[in-house]
Amino acid sequence: MSSLARPTPGRMIGGVCAALARRFGTSATTMRVIFVLSCLLPGPQFLLYIALWVLLPSEGKAARTAW
Repeated sequence: MSSLARPTPGRMIGGVCAALARRFGTSATTMRVIFVLSCLLPGPQFLLYIALWVLLPSEGKAARTAW
């Protein structure tokens, strides 16, 4: 598994789905479909997406951070 950082190429909005897809070895499209389908269920999906967008470093910045 690779490190969890938002990639610069392949971003749609914030790169969160692309980062998760890279981490778990699936395509970004599959991860986006899973996210959209999960939005049909009750829960804090949008808040989690925004939190990951803020907390995950961008790919260029990931090399400079410790985690």
